Amino acid sequence: MKKKHHHKKPSFTKKWSAKLHLWFGLSVGIIVFIVSLTGTMYVFKDEIQGAIRKDAMYVKPETVTPTPLPIEILKEKVSLEANEKYPISSLEIPLDRNKSYEFLYYEKDKKGWNYFQEIKVFKSVYVNQYTGEILAIYNEKYDLFPILKSIHWSLLLKADWGKYVIGIPVVLFIIMLITGIILWWPRNKKMRKGRFSFDWKNVKTWKRKNYDLHNVLGFYASFIALLISLSGIYFAYPWVKNVFNFTLSGSLELPKEKEIKSPDSLLAKNNSVFDIAVQETKKLYPESSGFRVPLNGKNKKGKELKNIPVSVYQQDGRFSERNQLTFDKYSGKLLSNKPHQQLNNAEQYANANYDIHTGSYFGLFGKIIWFLTGLICTSLPVTGFLIWWGKQKKGKKKI
Repeated sequence: MKKKHHHKKPSFTKKWSAKLHLWFGLSVGIIVFIVSLTGTMYVFKDEIQGAIRKDAMYVKPETVTPTPLPIEILKEKVSLEANEKYPISSLEIPLDRNKSYEFLYYEKDKKGWNYFQEIKVFKSVYVNQYTGEILAIYNEKYDLFPILKSIHWSLLLKADWGKYVIGIPVVLFIIMLITGIILWWPRNKKMRKGRFSFDWKNVKTWKRKNYDLHNVLGFYASFIALLISLSGIYFAYPWVKNVFNFTLSGSLELPKEKEIKSPDSLLAKNNSVFDIAVQETKKLYPESSGFRVPLNGKNKKGKELKNIPVSVYQQDGRFSERNQLTFDKYSGKLLSNKPHQQLNNAEQYANANYDIHTGSYFGLFGKIIWFLTGLICTSLPVTGFLIWWGKQKKGKKKI
């Protein structure tokens, strides 16, 4: 007599993990596919733009002089060339003397319900700071990468509420990743060996190969994908940020910046105020990669700035190591200097979250790993759907 093989019934945890994995996969799979694809395409933005815009981002060596032209003169040249009705928002100044200045125009419409209506103007103007020559003007609003970023962030919807359209599926995707790990986890060591690699010597059907692709690649990508997803919803949900803040520093909120009253507010504004701030910044942080100076007197939310905040970046292409300086907007006098090292853990993480999300925090190696993880995450909704579709067809044949 042949012995009967009794298959163990799946545990309660695996049973419900399978159900949640399927239900959430079918409900938000298309959004996971879009978010993963756009995120993957965005990873090497800096490298691609650096290659395409090389002539604009660097000045000719023979034009380099000891002192750049005053910022007010450069502003006038940019305004005349760009011919925009909106004021220049900010200026990116690299410490590399061979790199050009980048003036930015950025204005939002609070009433716009989608990306193209919300962004009134988004332009980059590259200028030779030694001669005043306009090297290039890019209309970033219609550039590939800002559009990819908007699709990734809000499906091209208004950023303030479109982030929840993405945020909810990402939360469900996190549950799918966890349930996927639970389903993958083998019962014993013997079964575990076959879960880490592909063994297709005796496999002829595409269904089995598709199943293995979903399981094996999904497992390897799941842990990095969890990190990417968590750093993503950090941007979308205040409660997630609060959890991070409390875990890292024992407080739900980040320390609020103390408003420094301008001691020179009764003085006439010095026309060289920005140049004074720039020279002082270069003296304090000569080893940094560059810094950003706001020129329109407003912050990102459109509120008037009481002073001139200057963000100093230690490494090119990274926002994590950031020093903050504050200058008097009338005289250019230094009012405060807050190095990265003086920030608490929650503040340091807040600065690093974008770099962690894009992989740039871990350098080029991190970007490559993030890119490969993104490709796998893009494939998971497809291979997962094909597994479900194959089972549906199989069920119909039996009937």
